[in-house]
Amino acid sequence: MTEQATTSAVLELRNVTKTYRVKQGLFGKAKPLTAVNDVSLSLPRGEVLGLVGESGCGKSTLAKILLGLEAPSLGQVMVDGQEITAQDRLSLARRIQPIFQDPYSSLNPRKSIYDIVSLPLRVHGIGDKAHWDKEVRRILDIVGLPARVMNTYPSQMSGGQRQRVAIARALIMKPEIVICDEPTSALDVSVQSQILNLLGDLRSEFGLTYLFISHDLAVVEHLATRVAVMYLGRIVEESDVAGLFDDARHPYTQALLKSVLTPEPGLGVPDTQLGMAYPNPIDPPSGCQFHPRCPMAGAHCKSVAPRPVPTSHGHVECHLHDPDSPMYDPKVA
Repeated sequence: MTEQATTSAVLELRNVTKTYRVKQGLFGKAKPLTAVNDVSLSLPRGEVLGLVGESGCGKSTLAKILLGLEAPSLGQVMVDGQEITAQDRLSLARRIQPIFQDPYSSLNPRKSIYDIVSLPLRVHGIGDKAHWDKEVRRILDIVGLPARVMNTYPSQMSGGQRQRVAIARALIMKPEIVICDEPTSALDVSVQSQILNLLGDLRSEFGLTYLFISHDLAVVEHLATRVAVMYLGRIVEESDVAGLFDDARHPYTQALLKSVLTPEPGLGVPDTQLGMAYPNPIDPPSGCQFHPRCPMAGAHCKSVAPRPVPTSHGHVECHLHDPDSPMYDPKVA
């Protein structure tokens, strides 16, 4: 959603940009790298927004901004209509919690599961030892772990069990929003479905709002209610799940959908036709940044950046769908 800011949104980004200065080589001059480029998103309470795109497109940078770990260079991040910069770190942590990609590195190997899960309560000064014991047992039961694991260490657990611990740690403060940064990509496929089902059940039980970051559209289809597709820091398409998977508009989204592996025999590994080379974000292409990889690009795409155009499901940034563009194709639109 671009300008259509939703008043019921629990989380909202307004024209957020994040630029870094990156030095190339020992004596090279620092150049700007725009990791997030004028992104506006609105996430209603209780919804799941899937954020998808290739590695390096800016998804994790956006997650850090939402968690308050990075400040945007431009724009605003709002939680319940209040800028996160106006909220202190502890109050923000009560409302927004992360679940990281790798449960092997996101849990302290020197701490017991009890210490890891109870840490938020201790940091925020909530309750006493008896309360911590009760809450840890409660949340471990909710995520499907027996109370006896409290005295074990991460190294004694499987990957799926570790990720359940990470989920328990995120939820023990009863947050409103959970930022899931590729929470299943480091797990076996058989365990992925268990964790996805758990996240879906927890959302229903506690009314959680998720931002679910992934490069895997098949995973996003399982959990999300809306999907935003990111390319070189821009949201190039946003749609409800059914609209995106049945009627994707942007050529990049269509290529991502072609890359999803299917169990159908004889199809082999899918070819997206995008090539292996990802554009250099320090020196991005002119015009539409996707045009060097787009099979439908024309001269106009190389010189003029597309604007967001409303669709029946959301919006898309593509000249092929813009009635004011010379590239407009009603057959495609």
